Amino acid sequence: MKKWLAMLLAATLLTGCAPAFEKNDEVVQKKDDKKETSIIPNYQISESHYRSIIPFQPSQTRGMVVSNLHSKYDINEFETGLMRVAKENFSTDKYVFQEGQKISRDTVSGWLKRKYTKQQLKELKMDASENIGLNPANPETGTVEEQNEKYPIYLAHVLEHNYLIKNDKTVKLGGIVIGLALNSVHYYQKEKYGATFQQEIPHAKLEEEGKKMGQEIVKRLRSMNDIGNVPITIALFEQKSKNAVIPGNFFAYAHASKGSTTLGDWKKVDEEYFLFPSSDAEQAHRDDVAYFLRFKDDVEKYFPNYNGVIGRAFYKNGQLMDLAIDIPIQLYGEAEIIGFTQWAASLVMDHFPEYIKVEVSVTSVNGAESLIVKNAGEKEPFVHIYK
Repeated sequence: MKKWLAMLLAATLLTGCAPAFEKNDEVVQKKDDKKETSIIPNYQISESHYRSIIPFQPSQTRGMVVSNLHSKYDINEFETGLMRVAKENFSTDKYVFQEGQKISRDTVSGWLKRKYTKQQLKELKMDASENIGLNPANPETGTVEEQNEKYPIYLAHVLEHNYLIKNDKTVKLGGIVIGLALNSVHYYQKEKYGATFQQEIPHAKLEEEGKKMGQEIVKRLRSMNDIGNVPITIALFEQKSKNAVIPGNFFAYAHASKGSTTLGDWKKVDEEYFLFPSSDAEQAHRDDVAYFLRFKDDVEKYFPNYNGVIGRAFYKNGQLMDLAIDIPIQLYGEAEIIGFTQWAASLVMDHFPEYIKVEVSVTSVNGAESLIVKNAGEKEPFVHIYK
């Protein structure tokens, strides 16, 4: 967020004046049988971004994603990637974004639990209606290893986004998008506070379980009084292991039309991240890795015995869309930082094709030092030196 604010400020200063904003829309939103006045900003950063309703209303589940997902990379991609999926059914020019307001924290916590067997329900003196866990029941037979291999935790988190539609001076819920974060690796302990073991989950099995959970969630949402007949999209996200330095990705979504309790056909989401350099990236995208390695080699000429440049490449439908490069440095003094940033910016323009968006973050022990952004198709990069 810090870097984008810096970019917006810099752009404003370059033009010599603030952007011309039209008057914002004041609308009425019904919530809990009450009517509240809200604002929809008329200014939209771009057609690829949703406008958000103001004042901001956080979801009841806000903060849970930090505990349930493995890394900041997965957290960021899970939230932003869900918006990309949403655009397939809810356009940015017609709908306004709002954090999920329908599913409570307790409900999500309940869904993330394991189902109980009949015997376990009896021992716990619980009613069958309380058995809402979406992860598989563990009958606790066999060794701990056998139990965790056969009954891993598939579902890590449930994220809700709401999309509101404006009608004259009122807004109402026009669609719900639910993201299911699924584990590619199941972690478990044989004893409390003991060592952590892991069980890899095959993608095919993960996909099968995720689709079943998605269908069940649609049925449950339809039974909620305040959901009504709004269309619902379910999207499946596979998160990486705990030690991964690239995020996971969405791989499928399905849509339940207005009033339907059944999801339509599942559609593939062809998105994937690769670490540059890596053997996986080399095998899948040799030419793109070659661009990166030439850039990396020239950066390292500036620093003898240095090899810390890494990149995270985002592919959509097999095409490289975005390459984020991190360059941790050991520089002293603003003049040296400016000199290196200028050098790095020239290398970005020299080594990468015009159709690739490249973002370079230069950091030190003091934090962010500079930012270089070359958008696809642009002849000049945006460069910012942090003060």
